[in-house]
Amino acid sequence: MLIAHRFTAWVRSLTLLCILINAFPALAWQSACTSFNLTDIAGVSLVGTTYYAANTTVNITNEFSSIDVDNLPGFCRVEVRITTNATGNSSCNTEVWLPDEWNGRYLTIGNGGFAGGASVADLGTIAIAQGFAGMSTDTGHTGSAIDGSWAGPHNDNAIVDFGWRALHLSVGTGKEIVQQYYGEAQTYSYYMGCSTGGRQGLKEVQMFPDDFDGAIVGSPANWLTHLFDWSIKMALDVQPTNSSRFIDTSLWIDVIHPEVLRQCDALDGLVDGIINDPRYCLFRPETLTCHPGQNTSTCLTIPQVEALLKIYAAYYETNQTWIFGGYYPGGEVAFAESGLVTAVPFQLNVEWFLYFIANDTEWTIYDYNVSVVELSDQINPGQANAINPNLTAFAGSGRNGKVIQYVGWADQLISPGNSLHYYETVHAFTQAYTETDINDYYRLFTVPGMNHCGYGANAFGGVLQASSGMPPLSNDPEYNILSALVQWVEEDVAPESLSAVYYNDNNVENGIGFIRPLCQYPLSLQYIGGNSTTPEAFACV
Repeated sequence: MLIAHRFTAWVRSLTLLCILINAFPALAWQSACTSFNLTDIAGVSLVGTTYYAANTTVNITNEFSSIDVDNLPGFCRVEVRITTNATGNSSCNTEVWLPDEWNGRYLTIGNGGFAGGASVADLGTIAIAQGFAGMSTDTGHTGSAIDGSWAGPHNDNAIVDFGWRALHLSVGTGKEIVQQYYGEAQTYSYYMGCSTGGRQGLKEVQMFPDDFDGAIVGSPANWLTHLFDWSIKMALDVQPTNSSRFIDTSLWIDVIHPEVLRQCDALDGLVDGIINDPRYCLFRPETLTCHPGQNTSTCLTIPQVEALLKIYAAYYETNQTWIFGGYYPGGEVAFAESGLVTAVPFQLNVEWFLYFIANDTEWTIYDYNVSVVELSDQINPGQANAINPNLTAFAGSGRNGKVIQYVGWADQLISPGNSLHYYETVHAFTQAYTETDINDYYRLFTVPGMNHCGYGANAFGGVLQASSGMPPLSNDPEYNILSALVQWVEEDVAPESLSAVYYNDNNVENGIGFIRPLCQYPLSLQYIGGNSTTPEAFACV
């Protein structure tokens, strides 16, 4: 009995010792976090630090992003304020999240729309979850993704901060915080973002090629002065709502989309509701023209057909100058529900003209005319455009940087044609002025059926995916675009394709619907036979 009692006591003591040993690193990191202070960073002040132990609740909300999870590794949240222009009294608020189990890498995460808030959702579900030290900023103002009122009247400092300055200064500050916190610098620096975040990434590699070793750029809003003009023009193709050319939601979803699928769904070898490459879909909307006496809820008037022909066409100026791409067949449901041709013009686009271009709160879309394109280019608010095709400083032998870009073929807010156009300008520049193969540093992948979280294989590790219930299938480079970029930068293994997953109803808890390859542009996804829920049934040709 005495021996058994002593053995039990010994086991309890050993268990307690193990608990203390295991707890010690967390207690050490907590102490490091709560006592952390910045030294010798001009223009940067520490707002505060907060330590989150592993698997404790992380509940943070700002005007742009929110996170409420309890499954993250332990980390230190550092909040700082950075002076962006001392004479203009402008600043930005930036967050740097530092994991206890750091992988030695630094990841900057971009924003969306006019967002005035750090991307805390992706800092948690991407950066911390995968061991990166993560950074994101509010770009110099507070506001939602569709609120541009902070830019007016003539708030030039805030506009420049949004255009490029706040992010660039935050990148340098974040790296210094990493150095001070861990006692060593990052081994590699990465970037990822989509939409405005895509624009921010391209602006960085064009303007500050030393900031990153690799960048992931999703459907970039990189030509703002043309994007917003095109967006208003698209709205005017169907507005006003009482005109004969307006197309209501039911027509888009119940009449136009089924006809698009009838004409084009089978072109890739599989009838599945997804057009794998809409470049080959020569959709003819005139087949929907109403016949005399036909119910107009099941067909289109001639003005509606004419509007569709414009909407699906690339937009050229009267002198045949290319302005922007059009919609691509296959995304009609998103076009009708949250796109640019709905009954109410997309607010973000209107805010651009109200506060960045016209500086006139009485401005409406009906004040738009072709001269606005030239005016927008002339102003280029905040020098936010990121259209320079010369990436040699980033990709050259001194930097050897890599860019992976992706775009959904059914994007309802930024034409996929914009991504193709920018890629082609970089390709042309590379061929004309260098001896480099563009495939050595820049690859574009297209995502069939994907708009902003729409139907299609749309989970592959991009921003706003894991935080929306659509994580990558794994962190293997085949399924995770960030891991693919890391492998390309650090091991010189370039991605030839990616495998993306579609979760039923866009929710991982509902199980996997199917897995599809994402093809490197200009290749197309084709069904070659077999089980269509598996990637082996498809090929990039």
